[in-house]
Amino acid sequence: MPSIVRLAAALALLAGLPCGQAATLPPADLVIAGGHVHDGSGAPAVVGDVVIAGDRVIAVGPAAGRRYAATRTIDATGRIVAPGFIDPHTHPYTYLRSADARIRRNAPWQYQGVTTIAHGVDGGGTPEVERERTAFEQAGIGTNLVPYVGFGPVRRAVLGDAARAPDADELARMRALVAQGMCEGAFGFSTGLFYAPQRFASQAEVVALAREAARRGGLYDTHQRDESSYDIGLLASTREALAIGREAGLPVHIAHLKALGSDVHGQAPALVALIEQARAEGQRVTADQYPWLASSTGITAALLPGWAVDGGDRALLQRLQAPEARARIRAAMADNLRRRGGAEALLLISAGQEWTGRTLAQMAGQWRIDPLDAALRIIEHGIHHPGRSGAVASFNMDDDDVQLLMRQPWMVTSSDGSDGHPRQYASFPQKYQRYVRELGVLSTEAFIHRSTALTARILGLEQRGELQPGFFADVVVFDPRHYLPHADYLHPSELSSGIALLVVNGRIAIEDDVQTEVLAGRVLRHSPPAGTCP
Repeated sequence: MPSIVRLAAALALLAGLPCGQAATLPPADLVIAGGHVHDGSGAPAVVGDVVIAGDRVIAVGPAAGRRYAATRTIDATGRIVAPGFIDPHTHPYTYLRSADARIRRNAPWQYQGVTTIAHGVDGGGTPEVERERTAFEQAGIGTNLVPYVGFGPVRRAVLGDAARAPDADELARMRALVAQGMCEGAFGFSTGLFYAPQRFASQAEVVALAREAARRGGLYDTHQRDESSYDIGLLASTREALAIGREAGLPVHIAHLKALGSDVHGQAPALVALIEQARAEGQRVTADQYPWLASSTGITAALLPGWAVDGGDRALLQRLQAPEARARIRAAMADNLRRRGGAEALLLISAGQEWTGRTLAQMAGQWRIDPLDAALRIIEHGIHHPGRSGAVASFNMDDDDVQLLMRQPWMVTSSDGSDGHPRQYASFPQKYQRYVRELGVLSTEAFIHRSTALTARILGLEQRGELQPGFFADVVVFDPRHYLPHADYLHPSELSSGIALLVVNGRIAIEDDVQTEVLAGRVLRHSPPAGTCP
């Protein structure tokens, strides 16, 4: 028997196939073999294979790989195989807008097993979605992107930073910008009603703009107006978010849902009741959550009253230089600092400053001034050096509230990843290790479902979030024991570990905890219903 025939016969026998059948097997690029496969649906794992050809999954199940002639087979025995995780709330621009291709691989998210991220959140998304898509795709990015059109750029383009209502013409111009973003492929309309100038908008103004997203099949994603007791209070703010979705006629997704600060600790059951009632009445309402007890925001948003930032930084600086106005601002800041847990509970996390990694209380002691005056010094520095000095981590959540919200079937995983907070580098493994393996708040199946398929369904992503034939090949493989967070509040930029394999659109992005040079991410596009766009 010629040697090549003997080799073919041997390979066929090894595969458990009749001689000659191996030569007729359909081709595949990659088989991930023998892992504990979680398909994302929430069903228990099955030991089996995932088969990939091009950018798609073509087969899933026990011994599925034996039906294909694969270019490469990777043994996943003892490891979890799941859809790539989807993060619905991120601030990734330090990485995705870098001129360095290595940074655009988006390591903070990839090393958590994340293959798709939503951006433009907190009302930050540009209405020029197509222009931004072109820029990202020409440069190359490591993860898929889900864009939102945001209220902040829309309102600022028409009204600037003014604390006033739009007239009819101005409202029409804002509506046109939202419509533009949706028609260019945004998945929804995002607001950050806690932040100026968005905080100056009435509910009616937001509804009018959200209707433009509703007409085009979009989602209403919101950092709600008040997660604490700053303004209308947590429960009234949640009622407002629900009312906006109801009146505008679109699903509501509440970003990083929480009870922030001691004034509202223990209100998680009331939050759950509000959302459950809305869902029982037929409203589509969901939320996301990061698994940390400290939030992060700008020190200006955390401590200053809304009226102080009317008109933007220049107007704020003028008020701070006027003794009477400064005294009023300082008085209002005292109660906001109390809400945040005091100066000892505010960790200053902006990189490259003398206060980086220290609390507001520590800096006040070093400077020998009151904590409020220390905060104002940092705020004024930020006005003169925009974006460089004012981020804080605020230790203000109760773990009982976090766990109760986490258990809800409409709650999914997010990072709210931003520079200086460990959530950017470690949210998904943190949730898995602490709340799945250590505390048992969620099962592994539930954790994966709420990090994949459920998130895809909320965002409206087609053929992503599950391991099914025909779906895009976004896959993570990790060892349950070694999938670990390493970032903390003093070392927020430490990469997570334990990713044996990460596949983005069919291409290997990480293997054995080492990134490849692949930039396989895509900017995903929402398709509005026919007849709703020019």
